[in-house]
Amino acid sequence: MEFRDQALYHQIHPLKLATDWGTALVAAYLLWQHLLLAALLIGFIPPVLASLLVIRYADLERLKGSPAGHYVARYMTRSVELVRSMGAAVLWVAAWFHWPMLMALGLAAIVVAWARGKIWPGDAAE
Repeated sequence: MEFRDQALYHQIHPLKLATDWGTALVAAYLLWQHLLLAALLIGFIPPVLASLLVIRYADLERLKGSPAGHYVARYMTRSVELVRSMGAAVLWVAAWFHWPMLMALGLAAIVVAWARGKIWPGDAAE
């Protein structure tokens, strides 16, 4: 499997998903507390390590052939990944400034990006 495919399919590995979601929420809490360094360390290091480990050791071929694999192959474009990242950035900035409504908007952006194919099924990557 080429690196491009590995970079796509590792995103749906349970370890990677749990790490990304868990650390994003913990980082948001730490930012709410104005613990910037701790938030940055938690928000970035574990997800990068999880990516490296999943890409290196996980059976991504199995994920590629799964329904989730077919879904991300069709709908997880670079622009959708950008929306997910921007949603996390909004979440974190809003946590720093104690803006719960904007935090919810950041989380919603992440969820909508993941659910893109369910919301706009005709609009897919070719």
